[in-house]
Amino acid sequence: MTGRALSVAVLSLALISEPTGARAADPAFCKQYARAALAEVRKALENPRCGAGLQGMRWSAEFSVHYEWCLGVSADAAGAERDARSHDLTACAGR
Repeated sequence: MTGRALSVAVLSLALISEPTGARAADPAFCKQYARAALAEVRKALENPRCGAGLQGMRWSAEFSVHYEWCLGVSADAAGAERDARSHDLTACAGR
């Protein structure tokens, strides 16, 4: 097999074998993700039981933090982060 043919074969195999969830999320999805994240951040900050205890990037009040992070991860990872934020919010609001 020539070098070019081998390169094409390796690239084809890599594209075929890549799991769907490993691809980065698309910009439209990430805009929605970031808007939803900010809505939950605002909700948490409005609740005295939640606001003080929520720290880290998950609770950033900056759209760009959520949007840029989302662009670099899979849609599955963004969904897991969304679910974790929702869980945290529900937990602190229920205390």
